[in-house]
Amino acid sequence: MSLIARIALTGPPAEDPEDFFCASLSVIFPDDVTNQHGDSEHGLLYTSPHLPEPLNISLAEPSGDTERELFSHYLWNSSLMLAETIEAGTLGLDLSSGSSSSLPSQSQSKLSQENGASPIASPASDFNITGLSTIELGAGTALPSIMSALLGAHRVVVTDYPAPVVIETLRRNVAVNVQPSLAPSGALAEGQVVEVEGHGWGELDSPVAQANKHAFDRVMAADCLWMPWQHANLLRSVDWFLGQGPTARAWVIAGFHTGRDKLSRFFVKETLAEKGLEVERIWERDCDGKDREWSWDRGIEDVSERKRWLVIAVLRRVL
Repeated sequence: MSLIARIALTGPPAEDPEDFFCASLSVIFPDDVTNQHGDSEHGLLYTSPHLPEPLNISLAEPSGDTERELFSHYLWNSSLMLAETIEAGTLGLDLSSGSSSSLPSQSQSKLSQENGASPIASPASDFNITGLSTIELGAGTALPSIMSALLGAHRVVVTDYPAPVVIETLRRNVAVNVQPSLAPSGALAEGQVVEVEGHGWGELDSPVAQANKHAFDRVMAADCLWMPWQHANLLRSVDWFLGQGPTARAWVIAGFHTGRDKLSRFFVKETLAEKGLEVERIWERDCDGKDREWSWDRGIEDVSERKRWLVIAVLRRVL
């Protein structure tokens, strides 16, 4: 099953010629993959076979160029990938034959490898969020955070740029979808706390930053690497919020649609080391769940092919 098969538009039917054209792209260009979903007039329905009911995702309506340039008014494939990976890891699913499968690592049994498991990806169990605390940076629609809350995370903090329309949309998505009736178990984690806060990357004097230094087991960032000039600030926030224990991890996923060079700069070993971080595992996965080795340079990449792939990285503290 394709990564984007879980997404459907809600709202009024398309009337603008541009809307009709966009909706027809998959027919006109069958090898092309849509990597951004929805708009301010059409929400999204996210249907997982492992959730009792679909999730209703609203999208922000940017009011100016600054807010529009954040591109938080779309759901990106990186968020879809992270949400499915968390789901697979937490529920113990074997999705090796489907989209965004969480596949065993090289340390898994020979039998698993013979059955098609990937020696490249992290083990599925590494993405189990049961009982953990998570924070999402640049959350956009908050889908990975919503999934974390429904699957049993103890504390979930959702952040994005502190623009009122962005934060309002996040709060609406959390309120509508973080409900016991939508959790696979029929209940949320006992004593669970879910918060939505504004946070500009690298701005560490804000209330949410001051109250949560090294407070999280997992830091999540989906499709946040397309602005190289913000990498240093994003890394400052990752370092600030990530716990200092040996099991703390940051999950960074991004699509290649803006170019490999822009993304790769974030993973430079020396830059990460300045914050006491290192890459534990990094690989590439396409929208059909196929894994391949991470590459710093694949030469000239076809645009349609490039859009199919995402990088998945797991960062940890250098101990």
